[in-house]
Amino acid sequence: MRAKWRMPHPATMFLILTMAVVFLSWIFNVYDLSVLHPETGKEIYVQSLLSPEGIRWWLRHVVTNFTSFAPLGMVMIAMFGIGVAQHSGFIDACIRLVARRGTHSGLIITSVIVLGILSNVVGDAGYIILLPIAAALFHSAGLHPVGGIITAYVSVACGYSANVVMSTLDPLLAITTQEAADQAFVSSGQMGPLCNYYFFAASVFLLVPVVYAITRHHLLPLLGTYAGEIRFGGYKQLSRKERRAMQIALLACLLYVLLILGATFSSWGILRGVNGSLMRSPFIMGILFLLSFGIGLTGMVFGFVSGRYRSDGDVIEGLTYPMKLLGVYFVIAFFASQMFACLEYSQLDKCVAIMGADMLASLRMDSMWILILFILFVAVVNLFMVSATAKWAFMAFIFVPVLSRMGISPETAQCAFRIGDSATNAITPFMFYMPLVLTYMQQYDRKSTYGSLLKYTWRYSVCILFVWILLFILWHSVGLPLGL
Repeated sequence: MRAKWRMPHPATMFLILTMAVVFLSWIFNVYDLSVLHPETGKEIYVQSLLSPEGIRWWLRHVVTNFTSFAPLGMVMIAMFGIGVAQHSGFIDACIRLVARRGTHSGLIITSVIVLGILSNVVGDAGYIILLPIAAALFHSAGLHPVGGIITAYVSVACGYSANVVMSTLDPLLAITTQEAADQAFVSSGQMGPLCNYYFFAASVFLLVPVVYAITRHHLLPLLGTYAGEIRFGGYKQLSRKERRAMQIALLACLLYVLLILGATFSSWGILRGVNGSLMRSPFIMGILFLLSFGIGLTGMVFGFVSGRYRSDGDVIEGLTYPMKLLGVYFVIAFFASQMFACLEYSQLDKCVAIMGADMLASLRMDSMWILILFILFVAVVNLFMVSATAKWAFMAFIFVPVLSRMGISPETAQCAFRIGDSATNAITPFMFYMPLVLTYMQQYDRKSTYGSLLKYTWRYSVCILFVWILLFILWHSVGLPLGL
């Protein structure tokens, strides 16, 4: 009998993707594929990774490709804090306090979705911190823990543009949009980071029920009942000592938060930028460390007050607690880092994306149809070029002038871009945090691969993209303002 075909291990998948990038870079280099960057006018051409120079580049950078892989350091820093909080029993105590017997599972699902969508206010921290907590919460409610990981991942990834407050991405995109409008002499006034605020704040109330419905009616029935090795400790009530430790730990957390807020927003303001702004300030650039340190500090206080910790050696043991999980992540991340580095060196993604953008910009259609095609085009490009700022850095200089000639404002073009950029984040294998997501999934199901992740997430991306486009059409047809 023929063996059933299965997806390879995540590390093997990234190795195969690297080989595909190498092969395609050679093919396109043979045919001299090149494009002009719309902002600088500089020629961009595909660099072959099989050429002598390409081979020498890879051998020189194989180590630094791995050590400079951005998510690697971020994951390690975040895991230190999470490790202490988990090892000390603080996270378990929080779950026992919140998820009491009879707690409605719908409340837990909704909370995970909301936290995931709003997490972009602290950048990419949601990918690292929220996913393991969501798995534990789902497990405590009798739901499949992989369902918690998938729900949190989809909420963070697909809802990356939606929020009721300003995120770290808003000012970065607005600056590029303004530059593209100024270069094309498009009269748009001075656009601020909140130029799409109204639309994406309303989007939160659209995405939450969509993600909830798919999770409840499709994901959880597909996963079934969890029968793995990791067991939930039960709904044992907190002891008097644990409740006291919880109160003191939360008080320490509150004081820490007040200290950080004071150091950021007071007249002292050492965590603001040199010009007084928050953009690229120590607060924004170090937000993941600040969160990890705060979580670890809270867990450490809980551990000492509850009696779980008695010396600094116990704290160090907590810091090393997640290393077993990270061992698998390091292997996957090594192959993923080589793939991302090879893709960047070859410039294959930029050339293909700019060619597609030029072709789309040459079409002559009704403005609304062009906007819809633009959203779909960005959603497709996002499958192999995931950085929003990198994509918008050249797309803005192509589409802002083209769409302005059709009477479409730059902020509308930016809004359409962000819809396509977010909707397919959950299904692309080129997502920077894909190795971590697969590692979290393999903790509960060792057979988890990119194929199984895609099986769970494709419906979210398709539905979110569809309803978001409908909202955009309705918003545009009514003439509501997109933002401030």
